[in-house]
Amino acid sequence: MRLRFVPVIMGLFLALAMPIVTPAFAAIKVIVNDTPITDYDISQRARLITLTQRKSASIAKRQAEQELIDDQVKLAEAERMGIEVGSSEIDNAFNNIARNVKMSPSQLSKALRSGGVKPETLKARLKAQLAWNQLLRRRFSGKIEVDESDIIAALQKKDEADRQKSVEYDLKRVIVVVPKNSSGGFKSKRKQESNKIRAAFSSCEEVGSVLGQYSEVVVQPIGRRLETELPAEMREEINSLGPGKLTKPSATPVGYEMIAICGKREIASDIAVRAELENELRAKEGESQSRKYLMDVRRRATIIYR
Repeated sequence: MRLRFVPVIMGLFLALAMPIVTPAFAAIKVIVNDTPITDYDISQRARLITLTQRKSASIAKRQAEQELIDDQVKLAEAERMGIEVGSSEIDNAFNNIARNVKMSPSQLSKALRSGGVKPETLKARLKAQLAWNQLLRRRFSGKIEVDESDIIAALQKKDEADRQKSVEYDLKRVIVVVPKNSSGGFKSKRKQESNKIRAAFSSCEEVGSVLGQYSEVVVQPIGRRLETELPAEMREEINSLGPGKLTKPSATPVGYEMIAICGKREIASDIAVRAELENELRAKEGESQSRKYLMDVRRRATIIYR
């Protein structure tokens, strides 16, 4: 099932800038499995919701209280199942959000504070999301089934042209090798060489003349892959580039890797659209199972309103 983080919409921060005031005493509003949720916790989460989801203050406050209850329920269930989310995982998720909104982590923290939200408020939400995601993977991985009749019904709603067309790519992997324990200077040099290779690359047929100028560059065939078989980010970049191009170099344990697009063709098949529809149906079923699981966990939890 596909699991997503809530995106941070940064454009609202300037309009909602306000100081963060930590109260000397915060009143407890809810106790979930012996864990208190204070009015300050609720106000912080409500501000985050207002910033990210464009909701009114009253709606955000009600949603914040329920979210915080759900978060504590999720964390308690994760602990019961032996799942622990480390600080590095939380920091990585926070950094990914910063990258998605074209900020550094420190810039994102500053923007949050300017909106009256402590960065720890977002990190607390991410911790619960990460724990719940791990629980869902453990509980439902490989168990989400989609009926063939549902796929056929979804196919019939597609245009005839879309149903009978799939895009197939012929791909190769180009690796600019960087040995382990290489110096930062050497890694930087290899990154620059990767970018030079990418700029000079024009076709897979002439790859030798480009790569021959550099040492320790490996070419590995990937073969033909349907568009829907590619990871989402890779698919988007490959679609935007087209044949005869290389994707941007990405760091891997063995060096800098780029994908060469050697060919692209449309084939008469509904395989791609079937796979896409099946993934969408699995995601919907996964979300349904997630809601049912959360409802069951909440019923078993001790929730006391003050």
